[in-house]
Amino acid sequence: MAKERRSLGGKVVAITGGARGIGRATAEALVAKGCRVAIGDLQLGPAEEAAAELGGGTVALPLDVTDRSSFTRFIDEAERQLGPLDVLVNNAGIMPVTPIAEEGDESIRRQLDINVYGLIAGTQLAIERMRPRRSGHIVNIASSAGKAGVPGIATYSGTKHFVVGFTEAVRAEHRDDGIEFSYVMPVTVNTQLIEGLQDQRGVKRVEPADVAREIVGALETGKVDVYVPRQLRASVVLGTLLPRGAREALGRFMGIDKIMTEVDKDARRAYEERAAASKPAGEEPAAGTEPAPQRDAA
Repeated sequence: MAKERRSLGGKVVAITGGARGIGRATAEALVAKGCRVAIGDLQLGPAEEAAAELGGGTVALPLDVTDRSSFTRFIDEAERQLGPLDVLVNNAGIMPVTPIAEEGDESIRRQLDINVYGLIAGTQLAIERMRPRRSGHIVNIASSAGKAGVPGIATYSGTKHFVVGFTEAVRAEHRDDGIEFSYVMPVTVNTQLIEGLQDQRGVKRVEPADVAREIVGALETGKVDVYVPRQLRASVVLGTLLPRGAREALGRFMGIDKIMTEVDKDARRAYEERAAASKPAGEEPAAGTEPAPQRDAA
């Protein structure tokens, strides 16, 4: 039986990497539900533009998720302007595409800093505020890559496997504290993050609004593991039942071995340069580059 949906009206929501893509689409969907939303991004200008377009009292705040003090200021200011935090959506992430043998140390560290450390820090800071009130919901954006090993993005796949396992573990730790946890696993999402990538056979790309719709559904129903599209769940379950050889052959048939290895480097160059400029805490972007937004990653 379908779960009864609860109202989100008046809920205070903070979204990381909220200026573009999944983050912005989620903010838009939640504003439409009557939520009071704060979007944080490394680039404040685009975040302010998004907040102005979304309306509904949406606020834009600077945020470097790799810096705990910056994350603390983000949540503190969101609460000062909007009220006690009800929901945190850990959406910020980057996805450089490169074979692991060729990946530089800086790329590895940036992914760990943004995709892993930033998510841990945000989760801890949200729990600190939610546990005394015995209420709240933390949504962590993972990926379908968090359920499979995808050639060409080994480090990214590892960070998204982490998101899945981390969220399950933290949820178990706080099962009696009144805090809910969800993790969202989209296939490739039609954002700047997938520029220059091939389509996967038999798998249609989804739109940011599709992911946002499922995030809203998780908040309304308390759903924990969220697949986008929903039928992806059946594919994942089927894959676990197949012998390894058959599972890997099916993956090759679907082109999983090529989707991230045979890329259009020219089409992808702009995104890769932006991702390379996402500075870890305490570091400055390379000379002549703009700091990249810490954006969604699917």
